[in-house]
Amino acid sequence: MYRYDAVDRLIVEERVAQFRDQTERYLAGLIDEDAFKPLRLQNGLYIQRYAPMLRIAIPYGVLSSDQLRTLAAISRRYDRGYGHFTTRQNLQYNWVKVEEVPDILAELAKIGMHAIQTSGSCVRNVTTDAFAGVAADEIVDPRPYCELMRQWSTLHPEFAHLPRKFKVAFNGAKEDRAATPVHDLAFDLYRDAAGEVRMIVKVGGGQGRTPRLASIIKRDLHWSEMLTYSEAVLRAYNRIGRRDNIFKARIKILVEALGAEAFAREVDDEWAHLRNGPNTLTNDMLARVTAHFADPTLEATHGAPSRLSIDARFRAWKKRNVAKHRHPDHAAVTVSLKREDIAPGDATADEMDALAGLADRFSFGEIRVTHRQNLVLPNVAAAQLESLWRELDKLGLARANIEMASDIICCPGGDFCSLANAKSIPLSAAIASRLAPIEEELGPLSIKVSGCINACAHHHVGHIGVLGVEKAGEDWYQILLGGRPDGEGRLGVLIGKAVRGDDVPRVIDRLALHYLSVRASGETFIEVVERIGANAFKAALEVEEHVAA
Repeated sequence: MYRYDAVDRLIVEERVAQFRDQTERYLAGLIDEDAFKPLRLQNGLYIQRYAPMLRIAIPYGVLSSDQLRTLAAISRRYDRGYGHFTTRQNLQYNWVKVEEVPDILAELAKIGMHAIQTSGSCVRNVTTDAFAGVAADEIVDPRPYCELMRQWSTLHPEFAHLPRKFKVAFNGAKEDRAATPVHDLAFDLYRDAAGEVRMIVKVGGGQGRTPRLASIIKRDLHWSEMLTYSEAVLRAYNRIGRRDNIFKARIKILVEALGAEAFAREVDDEWAHLRNGPNTLTNDMLARVTAHFADPTLEATHGAPSRLSIDARFRAWKKRNVAKHRHPDHAAVTVSLKREDIAPGDATADEMDALAGLADRFSFGEIRVTHRQNLVLPNVAAAQLESLWRELDKLGLARANIEMASDIICCPGGDFCSLANAKSIPLSAAIASRLAPIEEELGPLSIKVSGCINACAHHHVGHIGVLGVEKAGEDWYQILLGGRPDGEGRLGVLIGKAVRGDDVPRVIDRLALHYLSVRASGETFIEVVERIGANAFKAALEVEEHVAA
């Protein structure tokens, strides 16, 4: 994983001192709220429904066990003893005090962490596949390229006040696990015939009020030109992106308005002045960053193969939560943070401490955060899987449900967020409970629940997406079908009018049962939706409503 050097540490420490001064002046009345807002946002500080919220950056989702322990300690001292892992591979504290935020940032700085650019109209936390560097289907390890992007974009003065927020993602595997189609700027990495790393560049993806899938504007970009081309993209967006209407300011609106080809020409015009300039990457630059990713040496397992466990719960967990590793004697283990009666993505301080200990024992002290709000131990010896499972089971963290119906992605919703139109956490629990009897039979099923149009839970790209809307002070929800965030990249479509919150679990149960009634052998839920169309599912719901009436 990446190790901060002296330059990184100095930048973060100076940023903490700067924000401490800004906060003290704000609390003393020397800076008004309007002036303080952009300062706090670019340091990850929000004002939520009940209390301030602080968002911590976890670049490309990688954590050390010591960092996770510090996050746990901070949650005990400054929050309510837990943290919330998000779909942007960040961590949020929902109950901080404004006057204590500089102290939190100072403690984070000691372990090479910060909250820089986790909000505001700037380049946000760079994300990638949580299995980067270990996935069996990986073509190119994207982590060094993520880090080069992070270093270049952090505190970049030209792009500190873009028209709107700007999110960047990298994918280096055959399967896109980084949701690149719904990012403002995204890179698919591959190798050409000569073995050189090249990139497919996509822009204009995003969700929210006007969801759009990213368009390809450049193919075969050599890795050395990643930053100069990215700078051209950002300059074009900064120059001609709309600033008169916050709802039309994202780059997705600009790309749609101009067309992808026209926008690509704008980028090429900028690139003509930047190409071969000082931001052109060199082998030495790449080697410098790559050397910071000190991956462990994985030993082969010798001797007789381990016995087949007789524990059915372990076998189910291994089937659902264990992924193939590039090393045949190791595996990547996903720890589900989707538990009954606990908000998806939440982990208590005690759980974080315990997971840090398990990371030390079983995974060389490393943890990853996924965009599905779960955690990954990336380097577990296959011979130790059952021992790890038993430890997780003691902690209540061995639920075998990855990519299943109860592995629901969910935003904080009306329980915390000041922007939410409806609650999402209790609804997610009700949906999971309703589908529990048929979850195993359903197989892989992605359900995503957002409390408002901002789509923090990515409901537009769920196999089933749920969007909270308000009607006369009550929680109502729209239901979408057929979305997917992978390389296929599809947006879900509405399948009817909004329904009351109490009716949502029943409607989703009906969709699930219809899938079971029409699937062919081996077909997944999303494959059936794509074969027969969302309208067929809508018709099945209408038939049920007619019979019930």
